[in-house]
Amino acid sequence: MTSAGNIATETVHVSLGDRSYDILIGSGLIARAGQEIASRLPGIRAAVVTDENLAKLHLPVLLSALEAAGITATPVVVAAGEKSKGFATLESVTNDILKARLERGDAVIAFGGGVIGDLAGFVAGIVRRGMNFIQIPTSLLAQVDSSVGGKTGINTAYGKNLVGVFNQPQLVLADTGILDTLSKREFAAGYAEVAKYGLIDQPEFFAWLENNWQDVFAGGAARQHAIATSCRAKAAVVARDERETGDRALLNLGHTFGHALETATNYDSSRLVHGEAVAIGMVLAHQFSTRLGLISEDIAVRVEKHLKAVGLPVSMKEIAGLPSADVLMSYIAQDKKVSRGSLTFILTRGLGQSFIAKDVNAADVQAFLEDKLA
Repeated sequence: MTSAGNIATETVHVSLGDRSYDILIGSGLIARAGQEIASRLPGIRAAVVTDENLAKLHLPVLLSALEAAGITATPVVVAAGEKSKGFATLESVTNDILKARLERGDAVIAFGGGVIGDLAGFVAGIVRRGMNFIQIPTSLLAQVDSSVGGKTGINTAYGKNLVGVFNQPQLVLADTGILDTLSKREFAAGYAEVAKYGLIDQPEFFAWLENNWQDVFAGGAARQHAIATSCRAKAAVVARDERETGDRALLNLGHTFGHALETATNYDSSRLVHGEAVAIGMVLAHQFSTRLGLISEDIAVRVEKHLKAVGLPVSMKEIAGLPSADVLMSYIAQDKKVSRGSLTFILTRGLGQSFIAKDVNAADVQAFLEDKLA
């Protein structure tokens, strides 16, 4: 994948009163990170939380950019993968930041994908009761989803993201050029979240993706357009419902099924990564909507066809060794969207017509899962 041409950086503003911030989207932003951060938070020191893979490939460029802007930075490197989103790594990162004697007015910079952003954002929210937080997302998934909106947290044995805080960043720098180094699988996993915005409430964007997805994968203007459109969609929802008491839950389309699958695979990225789980989950959400008589079967087929075309898994049968429907239901019952024991799903009444369905019958879900696992 290669980026083409010199495309101007775009800015998406997240409007949250005194917690508002900008998302900058464009190529070469990592090399400019120091000046962008220093202009907003002058005189700070920082901890850069990243993983072992990024530390080898890209950390020197970021550290040089920070140093050139007069920002003293302490690297904090953790193991790559979803298993770093746990209590043990949370404790070690917290201790590293305290050991560096960073103060409340200093910053924690998340330099990585969704795992790093969620972990570092949680750390920034709790160390010294809250430090400045900056997101430099390096995966497509993180750039269009997890770096925007302030959700942070870690996983537990009981499920994904069940411990965390809402903690908005002061700045997000989405360098589209760094996506050129992603594998096809990683890029496709992030693309699932891009497609999600079309399926929530922008059917014209989903149709655009059906016609232009290859250009998005190739880079350049189409990629930047897809990322900016996704960020604007999420920013608008977050501005309306920061703490997910209302329609922000729509952003979880595919996630109730998807999170259960991730828990069932013990967050093993060799078997399943988050975006792949979301892709399967979105197909299941549309198929379940079909079963409930909410949509015609051709809509679910259209969604499945597109996600399959870009290289994403679309069926639970593509994951080896899944447990029974009973076990999957136990994970769904731990989902954060469960309210007083009632199941809540994001379902749809048409392409791009998703809605929050409360009091979904658990027996219907279990029978549906049993059929899909058979």
